[in-house]
Parts: sequence; C-alpha cells; structure tokens
Amino acid sequence: MTRLRQALRGAGPMAAVLGVAVALVLGAGEWAARNELDSQWDNLRRSGEVQALALRGVATRYSYLPFTAAQQPLIATLLHNPSAELLRSAANAYLETVNANAGSDTLYVMDTSGLTVASSNWNTPASFVHQNYRNRPYFLDAMQGKSGRFYGVGKTTGEPGLFASAPVVENGRVVGVVAVKVRMQPIVDTWTQLRDPIFVTDARGIVFLGSVPAWLYKTTRPVAAPAVRQVQFDEQYGPQWAPQPVPWKTRPQQDAPGGEITLAASGKRYLALEEPLPDLGWTLTLTADSRAVAAAQQQAWALASLASGLLVLGALYWQLRERRLQENRQARIELEQRVQERTHALQQAHAFRQSMEDSLLVGMRARDLEGRIVYVNPAMCDMVGYTAAELIGCLPPYPYWHPDDLERHWSDVDTVQAGKASPQGRENRLRHRNGTDVYTMFYTARLIDGHGQHIGWMSSVVDITAQKRAEEQQQQREAQLQRVQRVITVGEMASTLAHELNQPLAALVNYAAAARAVSVQGQPQLLQDTLAALSAQALRAADIVGRIRHWVRQQPASREPCDLNAAVEQSLSLLLRAEARRHGVPVRLALSAEPVRVSADRVLLEQVVLNLGLNALQAMQSQQPPAPGHELLLRTATEAGRASLQVLDRGPGLPPEIAERLFEPFFTTRSDGLGLGLNICRSIVESMGGELLARNRDGGGAVFEIRLPSLPSLP
Repeated sequence: MTRLRQALRGAGPMAAVLGVAVALVLGAGEWAARNELDSQWDNLRRSGEVQALALRGVATRYSYLPFTAAQQPLIATLLHNPSAELLRSAANAYLETVNANAGSDTLYVMDTSGLTVASSNWNTPASFVHQNYRNRPYFLDAMQGKSGRFYGVGKTTGEPGLFASAPVVENGRVVGVVAVKVRMQPIVDTWTQLRDPIFVTDARGIVFLGSVPAWLYKTTRPVAAPAVRQVQFDEQYGPQWAPQPVPWKTRPQQDAPGGEITLAASGKRYLALEEPLPDLGWTLTLTADSRAVAAAQQQAWALASLASGLLVLGALYWQLRERRLQENRQARIELEQRVQERTHALQQAHAFRQSMEDSLLVGMRARDLEGRIVYVNPAMCDMVGYTAAELIGCLPPYPYWHPDDLERHWSDVDTVQAGKASPQGRENRLRHRNGTDVYTMFYTARLIDGHGQHIGWMSSVVDITAQKRAEEQQQQREAQLQRVQRVITVGEMASTLAHELNQPLAALVNYAAAARAVSVQGQPQLLQDTLAALSAQALRAADIVGRIRHWVRQQPASREPCDLNAAVEQSLSLLLRAEARRHGVPVRLALSAEPVRVSADRVLLEQVVLNLGLNALQAMQSQQPPAPGHELLLRTATEAGRASLQVLDRGPGLPPEIAERLFEPFFTTRSDGLGLGLNICRSIVESMGGELLARNRDGGGAVFEIRLPSLPSLP
C-alpha cells in the first residue's frame, strides 16, 4: 500500500512534467507554424505591392501614345483620304518613328469601320495595314469617344498583348481610332525566374498572364454563357478559345488574408494572396509553397521535444531559426533591390515621357485647383510667345488671353472648375506676345495624382490658325465663284436666246412678208400654207425659249430618240445652207447610210449643230485666201456603241493658247463675241450624256466632234 502511494506521488510530477513537455512541444509547433505563416503572408503582401506597381507601370506606360498621335493633323487628313498613297506613306513613317522612340510594340490607325489604314509595322510580314479590328472592345470604346484598354491575343500575329486606344475627334465627331499594342512578355519573363507561380486574372476570372504557360486562358470560376460568347466574339484569347477550368482546387483559410490552392495532378499546395487592380479590372495572385509552413512546424516539434534534455539541439534549433530569419532578411534585401530597380525604370520612363511632351507639336498646360499654371511644354510657349518661367505660377487672367474675349475666357475658367469641360474641346482665340491672333482648340481633362486625388486640370492645346485662315479663304473663293456663276448664268441665257431665236424670228419676218403678198394676190390656199408655216416658226421659237429655260435652271432634260442625220438636214434647211452660200463655202455631207439614233433633246441638238456650223463658216471666212479643199464637211458615224457627228472646216485651226481655253466662259477671239457659244454647246451635249471635243484637222482647219451614246437600230 505504501509503495503504491509512493508510486502515485512520483507519477504525479512526472505526468505533470510530461504534460508540460507535450504542451510545450505542441505550443512550439503551433507558434512556429503561425509565425512562418505570418512571415509568408507578409512576404506575399510585400511582393504583391512590388509586382502590382510593376504591372501598373507596364500597363499604363504607353497609354498617352494613342491620344498624342490622335492629335496629329496628318492622321485626321489620312482618315479623310485613306486611298492617298502619299498620305498613307507619311502616316506610316510618323507612326513608325513615334513607336520606335517610345519603345512600344505597334502603333496603328483605324477608320470608323475598324479597317487599319496605317501602322508602324507597315513594312513587316505581320503588318496590321488592311486588317479589320471592328469587333475589338478597345475599338468600340474609342468609337464612343472614350479611351480603351484591352488585353488579348493578336488577331494578326497571334501574340498576346495589351491594347490601348484613343479616338480621333474632328469637329466633335469621331473620324477614326489610334491604338497601341504593348507586349507584357518582359514582366512574365521576370516572373518565370521566381520560385513560386504568379498569375493575373481578368474580371471574368480567366487567367491571361502568368509564369505557368499551362494555366493560361483557363477559368478560375464558372463563366456565364453570355460572357463566354462575348469573349469568343471579341476573339480575346484566340478564335478557338473555349472555357476550361484551372487544374487546382481553392480552399479559403480562416483569419488569413488569402487562401490555399492544391494542384490536382501533384497535390502540391500553395498559399495564394490576391492583389486587386481595380483601375485595370484585373486581379494579381501571388503564391508561396505551403511546405515551408509544415516544415517549420515539424522542426519546432522536434526541437521542443529535445529541448528539455539536449541544450545542443536547442542551440541547433536557434541556429536554424536564425538561418531562416537571415533568409527572410536576404529576401527582403533582394526585394528592396528589385523595388529600387523598378523605381529607376519608372524614373527613366518618366524622363522619356517628359522628353516626348517637350517635343510635341500640341501645347500642354497644367493648372492646380485654383487655376494657377504649374506646367507648360515648349509647344505651348511657342504658341503664345511667353517662356515657361513667365507662365508658371500665373493666375487668371493669363497674359495670352485675347483682350476682346475676356468674358469668354472667364466663362471657360468657371466651366472647367465646375467640372463641365466639354470632351469635344473648346475653340479659343489667344493673343501672341507679338500682338498677332492665335486660334486654338482646348481639350481639358481632370488631373489625377498617384493616389487618385483630383489635383487640377490638364489641357491639350492645338493651333488651328492655319485652318481658320484656310476656311476664310475658302469662303471668299466660294463667294467669288457664286458671283461669277450668276454672271455666267445671265450671259448664257442672253447669248443662248440671241443665238437660238435669231433663225425662227428671221423666218417669221419672211413668212409674214409672204403672207401680205399672197393676200394681195387673192390666193387663199397659198395664204393658209404661209400662215401655217408662220405659226410653226412661232411655236418653234416658243419651244426654244422653254427648253433654254429648263436647261439654264438645270431641270431634267426632255429626251427622245433622234437621228443625227436628220439633225444635220434640219440645221442645213434652217440657216446653215443659206449662210454657206452667202459666205461662198461649199457644203459636203458624209452621212452614215443607216440612221444614227441617239437619245437627246432634238431642238437643242439641232441648235448645237447649227452653232458649230456657223462657227466653222466664220473661221473659214477669216482665212484669206481660202485654203485648198475650202469646204464645210458634216460627217456622222456609229462605232462601238457611240454615235458621232463631226463638223470639219479648212479655217486657221486651233493654236495651243486658244485650244486650252476654247470652252471657257467669256473667252472669245472675235471682237463682237461674248465667248459663251462653245461653253453653252458643251453644257448642252454633256446634259445629254455625251461630250464635245475639238482638235486640229489634218491638212489645216479644225474638227468639232459630238459624241453621244447610240441607240440600237430599229428592226
């Protein structure tokens, strides 16, 4: 009984010691696991900040390029004339230069249908020129007047990249889109050198960037059917993309900033920390191997179990612990070095961007919330004639404000500070230091700092003085042209009526005289015939007046099937044959054996033939002595669906200085001429769908040829 009590008394402290030892071992393991886990989360958090900064730097580094290129007048001009090769070549060279200096992958311009009209890679096998990207979201965003950003696989090259876009706006209307492609592969190459995987998912949970190629374009969560169709329509991840889940399972951890993922194939587990990038619409995920936590826990158990009896093992545990801390310190040092390197790269990028801004032809002006100028680039200084030192620090009114537009300038300041600046820009007239007026377009946007705070306003200023002067000159030219046109119209009407009414009026006089003579003789039948002829000539004069009025007013011509042979015969019977006899010029006809049928205004066509014949007779009358073969020749023919009527003379011909201006209004070589006859003849023929040509005749003289579309012969 006594031994039993002693055994129990001895077992009590031993049990307590064992219990304390077990508690120490368990507590040490739990503490080590928690400490290691906190260290891993801390490392992931720090690494996430660095990687997020680097990712943002790459994603936003070239976002200014599309907007800057969109301000280039050459781009807008090309979009208005996409088929002009000189403009296309100039635009390709400009984009190639800007792209090379900026260091981006590709800079290109699309019209409103999404067709690429110019690109920095125009001379490469994978050129974007003539490629259509109308289904890309960045193109659709820019067509709505917004800046676009989109990551996807290239439709032309098949290489993924980040696309940024900006609209080309002219007079408040989007006329095209400028986009830049940036390859993200350099940052991926950096990630592949790290021990644990890093990847980025889009807003739909699709992995599109990461250090493990096999995970790319797989989904971390179910994607709704409309979203799948949208991705396939956009061809964001290639034309054959279909949703496939990532090869791991995710398990959240309580009281932890992240979760744990387990690979399905190997069972390997990783701690996963997500770093949201709301400004980009992405999520950055960094991982760390979970085995480090388990290893730390196991080490703590082993060391704690031996700590009670083996000081050496305790010292060894301390040494291992110190080594682990040293590795963490070394990792932090390397991380800080990477941060410094990345900071230096960002500083270099900032310096490059500053150089780009200083070399821009577009003026840049930044103001704080009070309206004080805090930055101007050289282009702005050149535009107004003041140095940067004179402008920086100025409050409204600024020295370059136009004195006649002060109220307008103050109104613009109030509008901008109220946050109501128009995205389409505002036209302003400035006063250069030398006193000249400068017309500009101001585009103003909010100026945001790195913390997302509104700190002022940034304005892009485009000099449109040359454009305004060109518009004024164009208006003056149009006004002059309208005055000339009115004079020409009046002259055409007067000249045409004088030409065309001369023959029927002369006939009316002759028939009236004949009617008087017949009435005296008492021959009623002959009197009726004479009066009928007189009435026909009066109707012909009225018909000529009506047709001339229709033609001058540019009303649709009244066409009917006509025979060119008949038009020649009618012109001869009206006046041409009598005038030829009066001038002593023989008339010879070389008419086609078959009728030469055309669709034309018969009366006006006869008048054109008559006018051309009279001009030929007058030309031959000035040729003294008469040239060999002195005659007026009228010839008709049909060939290849075209009917022609030629009026040939043996006059002095057409010298080059006269031939160049032959059909100009008011140009004449006769002292009593108006210079409108040939101009009117050409206008009449062209209104019938034909053309009037003039050339020198072989052997001397001139040839005037009427060409009209021919009608098929009657069966």
